[in-house]
Amino acid sequence: MTSPLITPGELSAMSPRPTVLDVRWRLAGPPGAESYREGHLPGAVFCDLDTDLAGPPGAGGRHPLPSPERFQAAMRRLGVSGSRPVVVYDDADSTAAARAWWTLSYFGHPDVRVLDGGYRAWTEARLPVAKDEPEVAPGDFTATPGGMPLLTADEAGALAGSGVLLDARAAERYRGEVEPVDPVAGHIPGAVSAPTGENVDASGRFLPPERLRARFAALGATETARVGAYCGSGVTASHEVLALRLAGVPAALYAGSWSHWITDPARPVATGG
Repeated sequence: MTSPLITPGELSAMSPRPTVLDVRWRLAGPPGAESYREGHLPGAVFCDLDTDLAGPPGAGGRHPLPSPERFQAAMRRLGVSGSRPVVVYDDADSTAAARAWWTLSYFGHPDVRVLDGGYRAWTEARLPVAKDEPEVAPGDFTATPGGMPLLTADEAGALAGSGVLLDARAAERYRGEVEPVDPVAGHIPGAVSAPTGENVDASGRFLPPERLRARFAALGATETARVGAYCGSGVTASHEVLALRLAGVPAALYAGSWSHWITDPARPVATGG
């Protein structure tokens, strides 16, 4: 299986060039578009996580999946075609880029890879950067849902009891000690804390597959288990699914995640370890 990751050297040597999407995004800002204008990979197009990779916030959570029609229109505007490889990147740790990888894969793109280490790794390799916004020829990507396993709220709740449901948020949010974003603190009962920050090293690059396998095995997530992941709004959980893929563990995503779970007061909430 082709790795879902690509190094700066591999990307710089690719010919013909893939479509490159800059998915820099931060939960608390500043907007990723500002970083893009300050410098980006040559030929890269800015992809807005909030509007291009998610539907409007509301009952579906803070970053619900976009409709196929909305996503297809966004990707075509960004120059994405089904027959051309896509490489996505963010600042460094692939948190936002993984959402693009997962969403494109879910909607049927056959060849999406994440720049391991992101923009930081690219500049540390002394590769060229650009400030101009390239002219983009519209793509022909057709969005067909179903390319990645997806969990509903009921399925996520059941999986927490019958399989392994990983909570990708910081441990203190899982325990309910702090909740800086959503109106209710805590986690889905039975879920296991697995902060996504532990999937990468200090530079933001993913840990080697054998270390990821050991990390997830210690949490009960192995290739023989039924595994799912969620987070606050489905962004960092995509990163968890990518890390699990690198470890050889198939996993489903609860895209609505905690921000969707708590929209129904009948759903149970747990706190503590």
